[in-house]
Amino acid sequence: MKKLPKCILTGATGGIGQAIAKQLSEKGYSLILVGRNIENLVMLVNKLQGKHEVVIGDITNETDRANMIAKSFNNVEPSVLINNAGISNFSTFNEVSDTDINNVLTTNLTSTIQLTHEFLKKRGGQKSTVINVGSTLGSIGFPGYSLYCASKFGLKGFSEALSREMANTDVRISYLAPRATDTNINTSNVIDMNKALGSKVDPPEMVAKELVYLLEGKKNSRFIGWPEKFFARLNGAFPELVDLSMKKSLPTILKFTEGK
Repeated sequence: MKKLPKCILTGATGGIGQAIAKQLSEKGYSLILVGRNIENLVMLVNKLQGKHEVVIGDITNETDRANMIAKSFNNVEPSVLINNAGISNFSTFNEVSDTDINNVLTTNLTSTIQLTHEFLKKRGGQKSTVINVGSTLGSIGFPGYSLYCASKFGLKGFSEALSREMANTDVRISYLAPRATDTNINTSNVIDMNKALGSKVDPPEMVAKELVYLLEGKKNSRFIGWPEKFFARLNGAFPELVDLSMKKSLPTILKFTEGK
């Protein structure tokens, strides 16, 4: 039987993180579950098949990141890093604070890049895989999500550039782009807006399934959902057409950003 790689999973106790952990553990992967809350991590690991490790830490904290890497490489070295930790922000740009800007960009982009850098340095060129969990909104600018889009556009660009840079090495960089997903990251306003717009919302188990396909397949990216994956391509080729579609939806979107 082929020995499966050991995986570091950040954001392990979130909705998507738990679904990823469950599906990977069922397939026989050994996991290092990273999160900020020890109780939630212990609850999760007790639900999973097989033996797994937990590491407490905040990826935005430099000391915590160094500790994550040190503890993760204590025993059998992990060869897979799944960057799943992230936060959202749904509000008009006029309403965001400097703290909001820093938190979203640091968590979703800067810290993820830094953790990836530390992981790959530790691997020293050995066969490795990094999967960055992004978003459809990393390809489509959506009103009310200016900060989130900025972070995910950045993550997509980072993933694409690094993947091409590593093309002749044993390091594989992949990017997963879910659409709206049914997790606690969504506020009541976001849930109501998705209903009003008729947006499809996927269960986290579907996202986890797509991540497993990405991990075990040969492609470097997967975009989840129709018509979202079509609009992502359309926005790249003919953004003015997406502008028109967004403009029609703008009054509805703004209604929910303002909480009316």
